[in-house]
Amino acid sequence: MIAILRRLTLAGTCWPLRLLLSAVVLPSTLAAQALTYPPAHRDSVADDYHGTRVADPYRWLEQPDSGRSPGWLKTQRSLTSAYLDAIPNRAAIRQRLTSLWAFARTDVPWREAGRLFYVSNSGLQPQSVLYAREAPDRPARPVLDPSTISPDGSTAIGDYAVSPDGHLLAYRTAPGGADLGQIHVRALSTGRDLADVVDSVLTSVCWTHDAAGFFYVRPPAPKPGAAQSSARIDKQLYYHVLGQPQAKDRLIHAWTDNSRWLYCMLSEDGRYALAVVEQGTESAIHLIDLGDPDKPNVTAPLTRLLGDRSAFHTPLDIVGHTLYARTNLDAPRNRVVALDLSEGAGARPRTIIPESPDVIVDAVIAGDLIVVNYLANVTSRIRLFALDGKAAGEVGLPGLGAVGWPLGARPSTPELYYSFASYLTPRSVYRYEPRRGTSIPFQPPRVPFDASAYETKQIFYTSKDGTRVPMFVTAAKGLKLDGRHPTMLTAYGGYGASNDPHYEPDIPAWLEKGGIYVVANIRGGGEFGEDWHRAGMLERKQTSFDDFIAAAEYLIAERYTAPERLAIYGRSNGGLLVGAVMTQRPDLFAAAVADAGHYDMLRYHKFTVGAGWITEFGSPDDPKAFPHLRAYSPLHNVRTGTCYPATLLLAADHDDRVVPSHAYKFAAALQSAQGCPRPVLLRVATDASHSYASREAQIAERSDMWAFVAAQLGVR
Repeated sequence: MIAILRRLTLAGTCWPLRLLLSAVVLPSTLAAQALTYPPAHRDSVADDYHGTRVADPYRWLEQPDSGRSPGWLKTQRSLTSAYLDAIPNRAAIRQRLTSLWAFARTDVPWREAGRLFYVSNSGLQPQSVLYAREAPDRPARPVLDPSTISPDGSTAIGDYAVSPDGHLLAYRTAPGGADLGQIHVRALSTGRDLADVVDSVLTSVCWTHDAAGFFYVRPPAPKPGAAQSSARIDKQLYYHVLGQPQAKDRLIHAWTDNSRWLYCMLSEDGRYALAVVEQGTESAIHLIDLGDPDKPNVTAPLTRLLGDRSAFHTPLDIVGHTLYARTNLDAPRNRVVALDLSEGAGARPRTIIPESPDVIVDAVIAGDLIVVNYLANVTSRIRLFALDGKAAGEVGLPGLGAVGWPLGARPSTPELYYSFASYLTPRSVYRYEPRRGTSIPFQPPRVPFDASAYETKQIFYTSKDGTRVPMFVTAAKGLKLDGRHPTMLTAYGGYGASNDPHYEPDIPAWLEKGGIYVVANIRGGGEFGEDWHRAGMLERKQTSFDDFIAAAEYLIAERYTAPERLAIYGRSNGGLLVGAVMTQRPDLFAAAVADAGHYDMLRYHKFTVGAGWITEFGSPDDPKAFPHLRAYSPLHNVRTGTCYPATLLLAADHDDRVVPSHAYKFAAALQSAQGCPRPVLLRVATDASHSYASREAQIAERSDMWAFVAAQLGVR
């Protein structure tokens, strides 16, 4: 077996899949034999970091389309396919996941020009269709079906923005769902696109009230000859006039300060525009007074609001000349403030809703009410307030779960649309009518899964430094704690993002096989406000990893599972988490699945938007930050001869946020170092990106992931 694989995986060789298939035996047998991996040449490249020399032997994999890389990647694909194809229950897993994905689901609607717009999917469509209704109880009509543009879903269609007069629709297309895409404009009366095409756009657009044009965000044009993965952290705000070529678009403002994200908003009456720049733990709100909404002055100067204090501010909406915003200024768990825009840069925040023990994670204005979504011990509460902050009641929610983003509301209408989900129930949309105080389901989903036999419990455990950390455990009711249950543990723990209860279509299949699904709310996230975030960032990032390791140790000590029955999964920042803990404590886990993670923490800032993460992790160019980055960087902590968990690294070929070369280099290092027969595989999705994959691509990837995990944990 080993000799055959060695012959099949010579450098640069891609053998027919049938030959590889004939070489791979069942995983139970394969687990007892070491795979022979495609040879990965080790260069002598090294860098000096503040007097410390660090080797980077696989830097050539940062250029995936040249040199040795294409041949190496091709052989990796063949090896991974052959291994996964040999797992006997993989087809059954895919069949069950396909059925679990096949349920109708609808996203939160929004109003524009008196009509209700929303996207919905029958459960069998590659991408969701945009619909419009004249009223909630009126028939819906399709506005744009992405399958007419991209039948196979390989091009992502979305970021819809309807013009204020309701006549035009701007939408974005992106091959493979890349962050950069094209804006197109469609006449809703005819269903035909106008000639306008705007390239390299990052977000949805903001129409001006006259519907003559829109603001949009893009990075600067790349320098001639620059690689696709080269850094492009700067952001620019432009204005496009319909009917004019993009070359004539007006540059409104450029930001060159490593901003991580930039988006725009307009007041409902068209008087004011906002440009919001996010950079790590801070954000900046810039106001543009457009004057007459019917003749907006898009060249009006930008005015920085709340510019004298660093904090994170998020606008809710503008009512008249008052801006309502959510901010952690002097309030780590957030408060809602109001600013008088007539005072310009001198506007001072006036507290409307003060900070409370619960965390404000979202807020909107619905008619004359402020709707606030609180997170209380990582579960949601929706409370209502008058515009002056007076309490006005609470929206009753279905149970233990979380309200999703966004909340659908606007100042001109009293209705509220929100979604609610748990680990056992998919996201369901509700329309809340404040006058009646009732929530009405809006096109509720029907899932082919009976959740009555399962339950979710919240457990608090103690981390390394004594901190109590919560986690959710979803499993069969009456679970016997005998240390034998196959368990999947996951977490995120970064950027202040809250990992609250949510539904994934593949989790029921795991539960049906007797599995336990666990989500740990580790530090670095925002579950308990900004203090919880800061406790797991920069030089304290190791705290996130310690929390995750402690979660695994708790599950083992309390006999939910055992190391040989424990798998871990993480995506993006969670992929970094998996890479870090599997290199620090390989003894704790039988299998690890890391998805779109950043594993090279000494060069992450040199690619696409990576420099925007410096505020979260620190820069390796900083002599104070380098030691802690080097200490946990997964790529730089792989040790030859160590028995690492069976590892599946997931990446996407169009990922222009976390470039896939992170996974390529980490895979090469792990395969070279692996000291036991456990497999290390690299799976690269095609026509997919960091935040997008078609329905078929999602099912295919999850089928492979669960088949791999089941094979390693002995689940049939």
